[in-house]
Amino acid sequence: MAEAACGPLRIGINALYLIPGGVGGTEIYLRSLLEALAAIDLRNEYFIYANAETDSGLAPPSPRFHLVCTGVRARFRPGRILSEQTVLPLLLRKNRIDVLLNPGFTGPVSFANRSVTVFHDLQHKRHSEYFRWFDLPFWNLLLWAMAKSSRLLIAVSQATAADLARFYPSSRGKTVVIPHGVDEEFFRIAERRASIRTPEPYLLTVSTLHPHKNLHRLLDAFSQFQLSHPEYRLIVAGLKGFAAQALEEKRRSTGLEGSVQFTGWIPREEIYRLFERAHAFIAPSEFEGFGMPLIEALAAGIPTACSAIPPFDELAGGGCARFRPDSIEEMAQAMVLVSSDPDFRERATVTGPARARRFDWRGTAASTLRALEQVSRG
Repeated sequence: MAEAACGPLRIGINALYLIPGGVGGTEIYLRSLLEALAAIDLRNEYFIYANAETDSGLAPPSPRFHLVCTGVRARFRPGRILSEQTVLPLLLRKNRIDVLLNPGFTGPVSFANRSVTVFHDLQHKRHSEYFRWFDLPFWNLLLWAMAKSSRLLIAVSQATAADLARFYPSSRGKTVVIPHGVDEEFFRIAERRASIRTPEPYLLTVSTLHPHKNLHRLLDAFSQFQLSHPEYRLIVAGLKGFAAQALEEKRRSTGLEGSVQFTGWIPREEIYRLFERAHAFIAPSEFEGFGMPLIEALAAGIPTACSAIPPFDELAGGGCARFRPDSIEEMAQAMVLVSSDPDFRERATVTGPARARRFDWRGTAASTLRALEQVSRG
């Protein structure tokens, strides 16, 4: 390994987990990270190990980035997990990989001493009640194995680093905090929003429809908000996850079918358009590891309200209206503030983008590369 560090590295990227349009924010993370690595790293060679579902566009258009199609069917999770532990190590040795980045929590245990593994959150420990009974044992075993065995761990926030230290004491001393970046397009959206006199009357939430996203309380708060603001709609953009059916039933039972929209997965370009025209943004989660849509809303200069949870404290500072995630009343009051208070709305156009400038994908890529180089040196 010491010899490899003297010359260009052969860096593996474990993308077997990535199902396009099916894994939420971790897909944006990986695509943005690879693009930034291609921009800053003109020295090393990358091998991206992809599944059968992944498109060829995952690899940046650079001769230093190679897409290795493994044929693994990631939608069949048991097969993907087995292949990650058996087929992938063989490919890593065949391609003479010096160091492996696991950007999706898990990786081959037999290669862990040459691995950097990313932990986006520890929801399986903090909120195990939201996991299906037959999934939870795999999460517990595989994430424990990687936390224990990986040479280095990346936590995407201080809150996630604290959770790693709490639940996996062996992670102490080998965890680095590397936050996500923010897509430059959102700063351009902020500039375009400045010329929009009247945004469209809708509140925007970008979220997978999972239980911990707190969307059931969001619907209750919006119903209360709408009593005094009947012209507004609520748009929830994101994958239809485990809570989708319950949320659709709640929308129907509360009479919100005409004013609440669940978009399902939509292309990134449509997300940009929703941000550009939104009147305000709401991030109601009970639990997050980071909170990428929140930092995107700040970058876009949208008046924003978010729940008072530690990862959002790191991101937003004082730039958002805050509410306790278990308080429907506070959430509804925050909706009134971000939609109606002219002073708050004016400040948001300045303070949001300024705060978001602290998060840069090239900075994320540079820190990640340093972590990979550290492991390659042994």
